[in-house]
Amino acid sequence: MNTSNLKKLRKAAKLTQEDVAERLNVSRQSVAKWESGESLPDIDNCIALSRLYKVTLDDLVLYAKNPEDDRTPKGKHMFGVVKIDDKGQIVIPAKAREVFDLKSGDKLLLMGDEAQGIAMVKLNNFLSATAEILKIIQETDTDD
Repeated sequence: MNTSNLKKLRKAAKLTQEDVAERLNVSRQSVAKWESGESLPDIDNCIALSRLYKVTLDDLVLYAKNPEDDRTPKGKHMFGVVKIDDKGQIVIPAKAREVFDLKSGDKLLLMGDEAQGIAMVKLNNFLSATAEILKIIQETDTDD
């Protein structure tokens, strides 16, 4: 088990060792020992940690630092810094375009929350999800 991953996942979740200990009903010292490699969590605590950090057991237990695959929680990415040019345009990094299958001509829906920031979603994905939600609502209305 790569114990350095435990600390990285905890910090990514913005939790203290005390927070983790409280949620898993263990001592803070146990969490500290797991993170230092002095001891290892049992299988029940591994399951609880994977749920807490929203990662698979494989990612929790078998994670190995690889510069080409620097993952924290599954599905979360950091692609680097982009710069807004004088026209308000940005270039989406190649890795991000690859991961999200973005092609020239694709339309993105730009959303924002003043407290959380900006998000972009493929317009087709958003429209498909919206259509699915409307379909469910219509089916629910006709069942009454």
